[in-house]
Amino acid sequence: MEESKFKFPTETIELPSKGLIYPEDNPLSSGKIEMKYMTAKEEDILSNQSYIQNGTVLDKLLKSLIVSKVDYNDIIVGDKNAIMIAARILGYGKDYEFEYKGEQVSVDLSTLENKPFDEKSITRGQNEFSYTLPTSGANITYKLLTHKDEMEIEAELKGLKKINKNADPSVSTRLKHMILSVNGDDDRKTIREFVDNYLLARDARSLRQHVREVQPDVDLNVTVEVNGGVEAIDIPITVNFFWPDASI
Repeated sequence: MEESKFKFPTETIELPSKGLIYPEDNPLSSGKIEMKYMTAKEEDILSNQSYIQNGTVLDKLLKSLIVSKVDYNDIIVGDKNAIMIAARILGYGKDYEFEYKGEQVSVDLSTLENKPFDEKSITRGQNEFSYTLPTSGANITYKLLTHKDEMEIEAELKGLKKINKNADPSVSTRLKHMILSVNGDDDRKTIREFVDNYLLARDARSLRQHVREVQPDVDLNVTVEVNGGVEAIDIPITVNFFWPDASI
């Protein structure tokens, strides 16, 4: 077969995790992935109404842009955020405009940096961390959620919504998937019972804050000028992030 004369340009993206939590035989352990620039094919993905309605459009887009031979399901949420930022820059450029407090604000996405994290807290090749809940004193181990975990959580929440439309157990469901053991017991039934009946609200809040602080991710906090002053805000990822022409 004749080789195509067209070559698509690519960029190497540094992952916030530096690849440290992935097993060494996983390509993601290199701490880098290769991505291609957006083409008409990806524009078709972004405009696919079926993907938009079922909530898979961004994942379809990112999978199409990743050139490296990696399993998308293995990617942790923080690394996925970095890939999303890179995809936006490669597709529509580094300038992102959005409305904040009635004013148009512009942010240079290329200036965003990965959050610093304590590499010593990671045993290379292992996605497992320890934490002692401050109030109850229970010792838990937990993992950073991957794309696969997020999909399983979403499916479980949809099932729970069918049972009780008014319920919103999103916080507890995420914790059940995140926690790996409680006081050395890794039985899934035990973990679910602990979250439902014994995990104090103040401990749950402390754990979520701890995870936010230690997980590798992109720092989306920026300083903007608005209404004559300066404020530090988290960049809102709205529909305009990948649809800059959308009048929403």
